[in-house]
Amino acid sequence: MPVSIVVGGQFGSEGKGKVSLELVRMATERRIAVVRVGGPNSGHTAFDRSGRKFALRQLPAGAVDRNVDIVFPAGSYIDVDVLQSEIEQLDYPRERIFISPYANIITPEHKAWEVDAGLVSGIGSTGSGVGAAIMAQVAREASNFPLHRHDAAHCGMLEPFLCDTTELMRSWLNDGARIVVEGTQGFGLSLYDGGYWPKATSRATTAAAALAEAGLSPMDVDNVILVIRSYPIRVAGNSGPLPGETSWEAISASIDTQTELREFTTVTKKLRRVGHFDASVVKAAIDCNNPTMIVLNHLDYVGLEADLGDTESKLSEFIREASDAIRFPITYFGFSEREMTPNPAQSGRIVRA
Repeated sequence: MPVSIVVGGQFGSEGKGKVSLELVRMATERRIAVVRVGGPNSGHTAFDRSGRKFALRQLPAGAVDRNVDIVFPAGSYIDVDVLQSEIEQLDYPRERIFISPYANIITPEHKAWEVDAGLVSGIGSTGSGVGAAIMAQVAREASNFPLHRHDAAHCGMLEPFLCDTTELMRSWLNDGARIVVEGTQGFGLSLYDGGYWPKATSRATTAAAALAEAGLSPMDVDNVILVIRSYPIRVAGNSGPLPGETSWEAISASIDTQTELREFTTVTKKLRRVGHFDASVVKAAIDCNNPTMIVLNHLDYVGLEADLGDTESKLSEFIREASDAIRFPITYFGFSEREMTPNPAQSGRIVRA
């Protein structure tokens, strides 16, 4: 059962890309592949081994070391221009990219429809065309629906990458490969069960949904990683409720730092909204995803990694309170965009990819 799935437990930007990359680096299998589900309406950030930073919307962040196979399955949504730009940016080996002929292509028509429909201003959508492409697929060429579906099989620029991705991954798995499914966005944005519809994304964002989009079996999964952050965010604008909403100024003041903390969205470059840690959405994400491990990122917004050794520190207190509130142990801590630190108290229970 050599498949790991990385999903977000809040409203996105939890650090899934970094975690995906760390799982790849920890893996010991001879072949490693990263599957990118969803579409370019969210970005993942990671640093390669030379320290170069990549903020990717289409390629998986788990592939920035350029040493894994990349799969875009039938349940992926591709902006060809973004994909080609990122392939060139990373100078990624083309022979290691595999795309299902059933993968969906996002067109200018899809993007324009989202803008005209008021989704960008109405729900904080990025206007990347993913939702419209999903609707076009579900509409099945209905005569009263204006959008049309486009697939990779009829996109000449993608022809060199086309193959039966499920058959290919099955052969890899039979030979003992490790596959990492890099999920997108967060549980609170999930279309079905996030609890914030209509201020939601256009897909389900759970591990089960990511697996279905990847074209793999539940029997393949041995590791579900739920990624959360100390201060959850939502995108700017009218994007929906954010429990315990606060300001970047308040967070900066609380950690007594001279650095002004601010975060901007990868796609739209707008200032993110930020809130205090709220256990309710994380507990719902745990119930739905049943993770084998949890990674808690952005702890540098609370304290220093050195404070882990002080059980009375503000950082240690925050971790205890968060773990108690969600009723689940934290397996890894994140203090930067680059690394994960094992929780010493959970060292004997870490599930490694």
